[in-house]
Amino acid sequence: MSLKGKTAVITGSNSGIGLGVARALAGAGADVVLNSFTDRAEDHALAEALGAEFGVVSRYIRADLSKAEEARGLIEAAGVCDILVNNAGIQHVAPVDEFPIEKWDAILAINLSSAFHTSAIALPMMRKAGWGRIVNIASAHGLTASPFKSAYIAAKHGVVGLTKTVALETAEEAITCNAICPGYVLTPLVEAQIPDQMKVHGMDRETVIREVMLTRQPSKEFATVEQLGGTTVFLCSDAAAQITGTTISVDGGWTAL
Repeated sequence: MSLKGKTAVITGSNSGIGLGVARALAGAGADVVLNSFTDRAEDHALAEALGAEFGVVSRYIRADLSKAEEARGLIEAAGVCDILVNNAGIQHVAPVDEFPIEKWDAILAINLSSAFHTSAIALPMMRKAGWGRIVNIASAHGLTASPFKSAYIAAKHGVVGLTKTVALETAEEAITCNAICPGYVLTPLVEAQIPDQMKVHGMDRETVIREVMLTRQPSKEFATVEQLGGTTVFLCSDAAAQITGTTISVDGGWTAL
């Protein structure tokens, strides 16, 4: 599944899921644009190293996706966007009546509105090129709910709805739009939480993963960033040309319950 000659912009991609997706796309031959809200030497070095590893053009562009103009500016700065992966996201946990207004606004802006803004600028580029792929990283929480995560769940449900709308608007073109809905994914951030959970619950690593962290994930295994990257590459391939407007769950059976 070669993506040589395509350029992919991946939001929130200097670590975790976004970086895993960027690596998979680069591995398939796509040039990549990494992004986050920081502008450190190591961010640019990461992009340079990725490009050297896979023999592709790799750049880093800073943009604060909580701001509409910066989200749109990211795509404009990229100059070309054949593949758009909307991955950036944040989380906050609190009851609805105690949920901080500023956290609600930030989560909706970054997790949902940024995907609208980037898509709005990328679509004309894709139409001009005659081909495009939009992959939105939603969540199992885009299809179901949990208490105390109102903003995140509202945003991810919104991402699923946005995905369907964009797919319908581009259905007669060589452009697809789909959402991947991961369950719990083993990222460096999650990995760092495991020792603390072991101490709190007095359990060994495997038990705390199965009985605490993955209590809602029937497989009792984390999804990996490599699996999400592979799913993204598939959705960008010719084999997925008639897959649009749908959600693909990578959640170990969570949403089958």
